[in-house]
Amino acid sequence: MRVLFIGDVVGRPGRQVVQAVLPRLRAELALAYVVANGENSAGGAGITAKTAAELFEAGVDVITTGDHVWDQKETDKLLEENPRVLRPLNYPPGVPGRGSCLVHKEGCAPLAVVNAQGRTFMPALENPFLVVPPEVDRLRRETPVILVDFHAEATSEKIAFARMLDGRVSAVIGTHTHVPTADEQIFPGGTAYLTAAGFTGPQASVLGREIAPVIRRFLTQCPQRFEVARDRIMLLGVWIDIDPASGRALAIQRVAVPMPETPAAPASPPDSLPTAGE
Repeated sequence: MRVLFIGDVVGRPGRQVVQAVLPRLRAELALAYVVANGENSAGGAGITAKTAAELFEAGVDVITTGDHVWDQKETDKLLEENPRVLRPLNYPPGVPGRGSCLVHKEGCAPLAVVNAQGRTFMPALENPFLVVPPEVDRLRRETPVILVDFHAEATSEKIAFARMLDGRVSAVIGTHTHVPTADEQIFPGGTAYLTAAGFTGPQASVLGREIAPVIRRFLTQCPQRFEVARDRIMLLGVWIDIDPASGRALAIQRVAVPMPETPAAPASPPDSLPTAGE
């Protein structure tokens, strides 16, 4: 059973490349499920019902998020109404939404998805090393096929977290840093791992943003308007082959697919983040 994970979808360019290439990838790779991190899908910051709908319509089955999940004012309602849009599991009790879900398609084993967030150089949440294992144990009563999106900054935290879960989940894929790593592997217990899946969107950029304003920010320390870039748009991610009976990963491979060339169209207003404070 093959599952595709799509790295952080950034703004309109990221949504467009998912729409353009995912239907073909589903057929070519014989994908059972597709999971995408969508926390930057709305203007490069946050997620809305509209951007989530576009990803679902393109063929995504579950959307994960991270520390930017609350950047759009309508997020609470989206998380409450759509169980396939997740926020990190380790938010405190009472926060809207959920941190895991179970999806099941005819002819495929059920897939459980867990979304968790790291704490090193990140907002202070509950400890994912303590919160996630009981949720994994609960989900394993439903299916052995479990994918975890670990949205974290520090490489060491990601690796340690995945090593802790080795043999208990099918895959741990890192998000948040937007730069793909080349350390895909399968741990001894059968858990596939990748530190960072990269981001889906304009690669001629600084993490998806126009280059010049980011340089000015570093030069002057003054706030800048960080618009989503437009060039060299690609879908980045990773697919994992999983034994549906045991949940063990059998293979893992990174994916990098460019936006298909199309005739020039009139330019549309750019997505932007009004205030650049980070």
